[in-house]
Amino acid sequence: MSRSADLLGRLPALSKIASWPRPLQIGLAAASIAVIVMFFLWARAPDYRVLFSSLEDKDGGAIVASLSQMNIPYRFTENGSAILVPADRVYEARLKLAEQGLPRGGKTGFELLDQARFGASQFAEQVTFQRALEGELAQSITAVQSVRQARVHLAIPRESLFVRDRRPPTASVLLTLQPGRMLSQSQVSAIAWLVSTSVPNLSADDVSIVDQNGRLLTSPAGDAGAEGARRDLVNDIEHRTVQRILALIAPLVGPGNVRAQASADVDFTEREHTSEAYRPNRKAGEAAVRSEQTSSSAQRQPQYPEGIPGALSNQPPLDASAPITAGASPSPEPAAPPSPGTPADPAAAARQAGDMGSQRHDATINYEVDRTISHVKDAAGTLRRLSVAVVVNYRGAKDGSPQPLPADDLGKLRELAKEAMGFSESRGDTLSIVNSPFSEDAAAGIAIWENPLYQAKALQAGQYLLALLAAFLLWRGVLRPVLHSLASPRGPGRADPDPAPAPGDQAAAAQRASEISRYEDNLNTARSMAEKDPRAVAMVLRSWMEKHGSH
Repeated sequence: MSRSADLLGRLPALSKIASWPRPLQIGLAAASIAVIVMFFLWARAPDYRVLFSSLEDKDGGAIVASLSQMNIPYRFTENGSAILVPADRVYEARLKLAEQGLPRGGKTGFELLDQARFGASQFAEQVTFQRALEGELAQSITAVQSVRQARVHLAIPRESLFVRDRRPPTASVLLTLQPGRMLSQSQVSAIAWLVSTSVPNLSADDVSIVDQNGRLLTSPAGDAGAEGARRDLVNDIEHRTVQRILALIAPLVGPGNVRAQASADVDFTEREHTSEAYRPNRKAGEAAVRSEQTSSSAQRQPQYPEGIPGALSNQPPLDASAPITAGASPSPEPAAPPSPGTPADPAAAARQAGDMGSQRHDATINYEVDRTISHVKDAAGTLRRLSVAVVVNYRGAKDGSPQPLPADDLGKLRELAKEAMGFSESRGDTLSIVNSPFSEDAAAGIAIWENPLYQAKALQAGQYLLALLAAFLLWRGVLRPVLHSLASPRGPGRADPDPAPAPGDQAAAAQRASEISRYEDNLNTARSMAEKDPRAVAMVLRSWMEKHGSH
């Protein structure tokens, strides 16, 4: 056997491998080296990230050609829908491709108007303009971070000369969102307003937005996103209340020693109240005259004698007399006592009064009646009731044991919390503060093993550790024993590792066996002497040590 085969035969781990044929040993060594190289290449392989996804074939071919010119390695996913490049060159590749206008995405914009055709009809020009407007709107919507792709459809009716036949335009938008992304209600409203303000006479309520799963993101007509606005208003009230309480109490009890939650009861009922009230004119001087009508009449007719003919009824009429003052009807004056010779008959007195005539005065005045008309519309979103719960941790004592807060301190915290939340007893607000020790076993935040960042780091570290483990096993099982056998010294009792070539293998093996047997006999003799007379052995060792120390 050769020298290498003899060395492999001396290793206990490779004693069986040494007996294998030479081609099999060479193949095993090559496979071991290939495994080591594979592990190192796998550990050092770059991490590939998505450059672009959902590309059309035309854009994909242009991007691949550009990457080849830039000497950037790339890969495809299993279904070929995405292009992968090394993670450290993703942004570089995107910027260079954007400089070349890639990916184009097959979107049409106002570039269609550059391809004007001679003899095109008015309808064709209208359709071309509408397609260009839809493409421009789609490109603008795609600029939103959470939107991967967008399609816009405009329904613009033809203008009519008759007002009754005019119809407002409408629009619908189909969004393809990024994986794991969602749009907030404010973002949906922003997209609706973006489309409505780009088309004349288009209202934001007439824009329908749907995602790739067929969910209607805009609220139906008449609701106008009221549900999302109500939810956001309630969340905003609760969040601000909690933040105000924590901002006041946390510096007093320490960060992490206080927890607060708020529950707001908001009334979203819309009420409209119209009232019309009348009140009388209490003060005549302050009343407003609406209309005034005055009429007066005076009538004088002679009174002819009446009654039974005779001396009493045949009397001449009295002398006519005019009133001294004119104006309102004079009040009747008391009749004067009859003069001597005047008849005392009542009929005669009536005839005398009738000879004086009659006067009439009428006055009609209409005043304005006080009236108050009030129209009151209550604002939606009135806070009806606010409930707040606060938990404060125990305070640590000098000996390290947690102690509850004193009643005075807890009362001060209660007053601060009331002022912070705007406590109103008439509104029915409630506040509950509890002083209790916090549990130390409560896990805060996401677990380390669930964090994607730590998962990626652990995977990368595992690759390197696996490569190092394979190298260590190869060193420990193959390389180290070979080097150790080559570098080990030759003792007097050990056989020569490179004996002279014997006439035959049997003679060499017999000589080697005799040497090993002689060495074993000497070793057994030394052990028996040490067991029988340890003192003599100690003296011999002492003399050896003194001899080597003198040298």
